Amino acid sequence: MSNFKLHPFPPDRIVPQIEISGRIDRHDDLLAIEYLVRGDLNAISIDPPTGSPTRKLDLWTATCFEFFIGVAGSPNYWEFNLAPTGDWNVYVLDDYRQGLRSEIAFELLPYTINRSANSLILKLEFNLGKLIKNDLKLEVAVTAVIKSNQAEISYWALTHTGTEADFHRRDSFTIAL
Repeated sequence: MSNFKLHPFPPDRIVPQIEISGRIDRHDDLLAIEYLVRGDLNAISIDPPTGSPTRKLDLWTATCFEFFIGVAGSPNYWEFNLAPTGDWNVYVLDDYRQGLRSEIAFELLPYTINRSANSLILKLEFNLGKLIKNDLKLEVAVTAVIKSNQAEISYWALTHTGTEADFHRRDSFTIAL
């Protein structure tokens, strides 16, 4: 299991007064990830859960929790997008920002969201074996896009290795599983 804490980009930008942390774990074919957002949630645009979550495009234009998985030594990787509404998407890419397409291995990606006055918890557990053999070493980046109530976007990641926020950089896939 790996615990994580995300950092905003740029670091000196005024963002909602929140902290984003969590944990990710891989056990055989299962991958579990949990995000915990604490702080002034009233300053964040968080759309309510929908009655029937579906695969949707462009979830990163609003508050969205994301993670990226690549196999060590391979250029291809997967991008997972999880919105507070319950809507989701999974993409596969051939290389850095190349060949983006929907990953068809999933017809559904259910996760839970629990919100209180000052915290939001998102939990997902899924069969990673649909994508990757369990004996392969993984490189993971955990990220989030946070939209404030003033429509300002902040980008949160384990690390920001470039001069701009870019979740696709493989040198930011710093968790090994």
